[in-house]
Amino acid sequence: MRNKTAVVVLSDPSTGTDEALGRVFDALATAWEFAQDGEALVLFQGTGTRWPAVLADSEHPAHELYTAVKKQVATVASSGCTTVFGANKGIEGEGIKQIGQNQAPGTPGVASIRELVEAGYRILTF
Repeated sequence: MRNKTAVVVLSDPSTGTDEALGRVFDALATAWEFAQDGEALVLFQGTGTRWPAVLADSEHPAHELYTAVKKQVATVASSGCTTVFGANKGIEGEGIKQIGQNQAPGTPGVASIRELVEAGYRILTF
């Protein structure tokens, strides 16, 4: 059985901190590494749904890594989080699939971590 790893990006690019950049950079590098010998998935969740619009900028320091990861790793975003945190334009502009299987009360549906675990994914959060 192949290793399956879901890398969940929760950090917020709007803070403008090195800490937030460090988290997304390490998340992408980790997803890329796991994809070399298994199945990897990047899930943008919470304020992390704001990252794709930022990473799409060719001048961003993590742009090249983001582009490489998107070519070989499935990238998805929590639909409810995308809406709540105003990231629809960036997610749609990057062609990232939105998922929302967890119909938590008061939400339009957020990504289901439980379903990923049940599907055999190891979950790493950044």
